[in-house]
Amino acid sequence: MIEFTGKHVLVTGGSQGIGYETAKAFADAGAEVKITGTRAAVSDYDDDLSGFAYISCDVSDAEQRAALCDGIEKLDVLVNNAGLGGGEKEFEMETFRHVLEVNLMAIHDITNRLFPLLDQSGGNIVNIGSCASFLSIPNAPAYTTSKAAVLGITRAQADQGAKAGVRANMVAPGFIETRMTSGLDENEAFKAKLLRTIPMRRMGTPDEIAPVILFLASGGASYITGQSLIVDGGLVLH
Repeated sequence: MIEFTGKHVLVTGGSQGIGYETAKAFADAGAEVKITGTRAAVSDYDDDLSGFAYISCDVSDAEQRAALCDGIEKLDVLVNNAGLGGGEKEFEMETFRHVLEVNLMAIHDITNRLFPLLDQSGGNIVNIGSCASFLSIPNAPAYTTSKAAVLGITRAQADQGAKAGVRANMVAPGFIETRMTSGLDENEAFKAKLLRTIPMRRMGTPDEIAPVILFLASGGASYITGQSLIVDGGLVLH
């Protein structure tokens, strides 16, 4: 059991999927957890978010990002998890810009604004990348580009933070059962073909990603910074 009692954690996009399981794991480990989501209130979600301090924030909006950061007074761990794909419109410039705004620009902006608090606490940054940080996802130029850039910005953050004792690392999930991948269930033939590319022959679950995030934010990873940890069932082996 990794202990985070008394620690202050912010998980962007913590209302569902990997973010939700991560927020729960931090809370179970004793942390005070703030999460963001795009809906107006916790009552708008199916999952129980009562264990967290909920902040409505569309991270694609610079003013909302600024308001989010202005409301944070203490911070030990920042998990930049909020992200999206652009679906069939990723080749269109408007969608391409929007995906990069959420998946990349928001990480840079939020981290910069909150860095003084992390500097004070000797805190940790964990960015959520993807296997797309290393592989090209077909017909997803915006998602692939943005996640490749998350790897780069993680290294830059680690370099910047090292002297201050702030570590930055990236977790790169493979295909995980979340709302983003739920559309795969509509095409059984395609999903079966996809699963054949994964040596473990299955998709992962959000609760298999959360412990990796907690490890990288913990004292057990005190000499790890600027690294990427792939959690993909072996997908990138081939």
